[in-house]
Amino acid sequence: MIHPERKLAKRYDMPGRARSFTDIVYSGEAGNWNAINEDQKRFLPPPPAYKPFIGELHGHSNLSDGYPDIDTYYKNLRDNAKVDFAALSDHDHGGVGKPELWKAGKWDLIRQKAKEYYEPGKFTTLLAYERDSYPWYNNLVIYYNNHDGEMLRGVVDGEITRAELREWLAREDLILVPHDANLLSSGSDFLAMELEDMVPIIQVYSRYNCCEYFGDPVNPSIDCEGGHWQDALKRGARMGCIACGDDHVGTNGLIVDKLGYPSKFPGLTGVWAEENTLPSIFAALKARRCYGFMGGRIIVDFRIDGHYMGEEFTASSDPAVYYHIEADAKIESVTLVKNCRDYMIFKGSPSISEQLIFDYHQEQESDSYYLRVKLSDGRMAWSSPIWVRR
Repeated sequence: MIHPERKLAKRYDMPGRARSFTDIVYSGEAGNWNAINEDQKRFLPPPPAYKPFIGELHGHSNLSDGYPDIDTYYKNLRDNAKVDFAALSDHDHGGVGKPELWKAGKWDLIRQKAKEYYEPGKFTTLLAYERDSYPWYNNLVIYYNNHDGEMLRGVVDGEITRAELREWLAREDLILVPHDANLLSSGSDFLAMELEDMVPIIQVYSRYNCCEYFGDPVNPSIDCEGGHWQDALKRGARMGCIACGDDHVGTNGLIVDKLGYPSKFPGLTGVWAEENTLPSIFAALKARRCYGFMGGRIIVDFRIDGHYMGEEFTASSDPAVYYHIEADAKIESVTLVKNCRDYMIFKGSPSISEQLIFDYHQEQESDSYYLRVKLSDGRMAWSSPIWVRR
């Protein structure tokens, strides 16, 4: 695009209005669509430098308030759901009326089983647990970059101080992720917090809840202002997203039709990583190179000027926003969300699975972009954002 007045007339553009496109169309030659299509391909980014892996990062066993034992939990995810990576995240209180995780050898068993089921290159396990963390998050899932981590014990079990929260957020070996952040019973209020208190990733969907934005129709439960992903993004948080099952009955990663919509769809997380190993999967999550979706298989490749989801960068020219979606059902729509509002919606076109857009218009010091994907069966997917400075 080289027309000198294009930015006076438009906020965004696409390769179809490049001067080369115009020259081909007005060349007076018949049958030149092949030339047009080939011309458009030169704008596309190279293949991803990472590989996509799918996993389940939130579920419970009978060591707290779940039903399956640890072996059944891992075997279901590995052999039935066939995910690439998994985390068991039992409650630190161990289940009401039962010993806490730091008692009766529970945490030692959890660490032992994470090591036992880890098969680098085939099935990665992440050591994790769910920690009550009132009043900041109530429920935080703690993930470790190793299988030997110690539980986080604070001033009061079940609670967390701001000093503890900020100390643990700063640790390179940990990732803290809240779930059900928009619920009254277990939620958070991003409109009250300071940015230093906000986590790097939020669980945007589980079987029973969605917290993308206030009034989200996918959420069938209680909804409280302030506890949503967009509430944090609007405040300036650099927060990515994942989706998880929060399953207690042993159906992690599996579609359970009898539960109805949306609960029949488990939450799953996709990451772009170098390989299926603990260091690589953890590094992808730490970098927010991750996305969440509702069951089945959805691959979301979202990049801007070659930068991956989760990154923040300074653009040297007009950002080229690119996505490519692969799914096991028809793609109904893909929405580009800019600064927490729907900016573009693609649907009904054969090319809906792949698009590239040039965005001319800077709105904020750092503009945020993410994708919301909807499939024909009602499943959704969300990418982590990319933040672009000009």
